[in-house]
Amino acid sequence: MNLLNEIGPHLSGFEQLKTMLQADRRPGIGETLDIRLVEVDDGRVVLESIPDIHLYNPFGIVQGGFSATMLDFACGYAVMSRMVPGQSISTIELKISYHKAMNKDTGKIRAEGKIISLGRRVAFTEARLTDLDGKLYASATSSLIVLSA
Repeated sequence: MNLLNEIGPHLSGFEQLKTMLQADRRPGIGETLDIRLVEVDDGRVVLESIPDIHLYNPFGIVQGGFSATMLDFACGYAVMSRMVPGQSISTIELKISYHKAMNKDTGKIRAEGKIISLGRRVAFTEARLTDLDGKLYASATSSLIVLSA
């Protein structure tokens, strides 16, 4: 199942993201981890989720892969907001720094992704994962390849 084909491959990435936001449509991993797109701008997006015990590793804290997934979504969606119909993207590299552990008491978290630079074939992005008070839990930089149909 390809969510973007269902939404409309004739739409720009920005239009697809707006449709996803308005209809609360998410890809499978977004549903599984309960990650929601909450803001879409030109070259910038925000996603939200609430970490809970179903995301714990054996040490009783949220598994790092959850943070990585949120940051990867934020970086990718930021670039997607600039894609023309027929273009897609794929992550080449994702570098994450974990600043603070999360647990069920952390509350709602936000991943904000922004484009640093966008060329014809490669995009560079950054993202931050914070709580509602602005406390930083993880940050990332990412390189993505721009693909044409």
